[in-house]
Amino acid sequence: MTFTRILAALFALSTIGLGATAAPAAAQGDKVFGTIACTSQEGVRFCPGSTATRVKSHDGVPIDLNVTLPASGDGPFPLVILVHGWGGKKGGLAESKPWAERGYAVLYGTSRGFGDSCGSPASRAADPAGCAAGWIRLDDTRYEVRDVQHLAGLLVDEGWVEPQKIGIQGCSYGGGVSVALGLLRDRVMLPDGSYAPWTSPAGAPMKLAASAPCIPWTDLVYSLVPNGRHLDYTLSGERESRDPSGVMKESFVTGLYGLGSASGYYSPAGADPDANLTGWYTRIQAGEPYDGDPLITDIKDEIWSHHSGVSIPMDRTPAPMLISNGATDDLFPVDEAVRLYNLIGARRPEAEVAMLHFDYGHQRGQNKPEDTAYLRERTAAWFEYYVKGVGDAAPPSDVRAIRQTCPKATSSGPVLIADSWVALHPGEVRLLAPDAKSFNSSGGSPGIGQAIDPIAGPGACATTASADQSGVATYRFPASTGDGYTLAGSTTVIGDFTLTGGPGQVAGRLWDVAPDGGPQTLVARGVYRLTGNGRQVFQLHPNTYTFAAGHVAKLELLAKDEPYSRPSNAAASVAVANLDARLPVAEVPGGQVGVPTAVVVPEGRTLAPGVGQAVSVPLPTNSGSSTPTPTATATPTPFVPTAPVATPAPKPAVAPSTRPGRVKLTIRYRRRARGACGGLRIAVQGAGTRALKAITATAAGRRLGRDGAGPFRILVAAKAMSRRTRSVRIVLDRKSGRDVTITRRLRRCR
Repeated sequence: MTFTRILAALFALSTIGLGATAAPAAAQGDKVFGTIACTSQEGVRFCPGSTATRVKSHDGVPIDLNVTLPASGDGPFPLVILVHGWGGKKGGLAESKPWAERGYAVLYGTSRGFGDSCGSPASRAADPAGCAAGWIRLDDTRYEVRDVQHLAGLLVDEGWVEPQKIGIQGCSYGGGVSVALGLLRDRVMLPDGSYAPWTSPAGAPMKLAASAPCIPWTDLVYSLVPNGRHLDYTLSGERESRDPSGVMKESFVTGLYGLGSASGYYSPAGADPDANLTGWYTRIQAGEPYDGDPLITDIKDEIWSHHSGVSIPMDRTPAPMLISNGATDDLFPVDEAVRLYNLIGARRPEAEVAMLHFDYGHQRGQNKPEDTAYLRERTAAWFEYYVKGVGDAAPPSDVRAIRQTCPKATSSGPVLIADSWVALHPGEVRLLAPDAKSFNSSGGSPGIGQAIDPIAGPGACATTASADQSGVATYRFPASTGDGYTLAGSTTVIGDFTLTGGPGQVAGRLWDVAPDGGPQTLVARGVYRLTGNGRQVFQLHPNTYTFAAGHVAKLELLAKDEPYSRPSNAAASVAVANLDARLPVAEVPGGQVGVPTAVVVPEGRTLAPGVGQAVSVPLPTNSGSSTPTPTATATPTPFVPTAPVATPAPKPAVAPSTRPGRVKLTIRYRRRARGACGGLRIAVQGAGTRALKAITATAAGRRLGRDGAGPFRILVAAKAMSRRTRSVRIVLDRKSGRDVTITRRLRRCR
């Protein structure tokens, strides 16, 4: 297989398709857009477009597309917009049929600059005037995003689609469109960057009902050239990803550029400074110095302003959004979702946002069928309620995570469910290492780097030798004990860094080392642009991963993560002292697991919603190290949720009438004499309990109780709890064999 074909298979991710259901026969003779004929195929009406029937977009660029309609009826129907991945093209009947069987119209076009939307020479020759500026614009909100808005509006004007019952779902490149449209909601971005109401060409007001971005980016600057300034417990600022300039994900960016060049249409040199992909790639690949270069500034500002969803003003409530990223996806990792989740939570707390993260997506993702089927189910339920308006209760806006397990044939195990990102990791495993260590540009094994490269390596379960490497700072946590512990978030690295030479970077890798110094598996990685000396903090990309008993979590700090990231042009060495490494874990405090320490926040940054105590540190300068200064912040009051919690099922999406029942988890304090607080009363109720065998409650590593016969209730005596008990974990033991784990913080008893 050629390199181009390999890249196409890797990057042309499209949508998370649904399972099929039966549908009645269809009529013949319908047309969409006036020229595309529809025929009955496999129980739905399929309307395939071609080069000859392309539809002009808002600026005259011809777009190749397909439409699929339910088996019968004149509409208007609710609409699902599907968007393909980088280097891909419109999907066919197989991708759209499951949605049409559920009563949706489906719009699936080829993004401008790819395929027959001016991407191929033949398609440009068929309409030279229309394709004159039909090049790839890198999911520009003013062009690619507006394309799907315009095409949906045409279907509204033809009477096929309801103007405010529209959902969008796409992966990777399509995920970027899904994020942007979810934030625009009822607006379009005009070519000058201003906003206007989203209306159909005939003037019908339009509005997005729901969005389900799959492995998307939210800040394209950070996802391709990260500087390490994103922290999952602070709000991202406008300059966060741009100051300082970051470190290019070289193997990915090079592959993406090559694939786009082979399968699409880049703007000619000098034709369009806002879509100069060749010029941008050439300059970034040349390396440092970046900061102070006007071209680099222009590149960063353009990509952030017009190609990154987080730049869209939140002056209205975003569409209900189910956002999912891959914990082992080295291109668009989980940080991309958390960034947007935190911003929406702070600016529009009334918005409905749910997250689901697991081992899938771009490389090194394993994409286990059981896990992707679970995402399909969640997506179908999300659209049924928010787009169609079917169902008595909204799907829960919670945070869910599924573990990375190896080998691929191994089940991922239970789904972790929490009310928020912060609640997903109630405990912490911490390592303090005051002694100074150092690392340098020549350190690290090229063989290890190759084994864990997302493009050249074998994937998420690759193993290497675990011996310490020369020129690398290495830290080992104590071996895990008991049942082990589960990383459930972003590893935080804090230390006093001193840079010599440079420009510098710190590449962090977290490994799982097998007992007795056995082989190691990569768990998390991240890169930080080092611009000065002093106390500094950065994080590795989030993951959900269990360190089994006897296994050792090992942290490495290197001056490069080659070939994944681009090494700096100049040699550098870095000294680090007073290292503080923190693993956020799903277990509640007890034994090896401690209470989470106050987070370290660079000066000027704002905490994300739900984050408790913090310590402020000055931004690094070239003047040396700094001393942290405590900042007084309020600790949020723990609470007991009573909202319904969906019972997950690892099977393909099903029609609403056959979706699994729901359960309601309630945790109350029991009262002693004179109203004093006693133990806890835990109850799980609802139709979904029919799928349960038992429930188990634990706190601080101790079992509080188990009930193996419905109705499922656990009474916890006061003596079984300590005054420091702040959260409990409930395991729902399902008959299907896939447990669900829910962690809940406790309200103070009053």
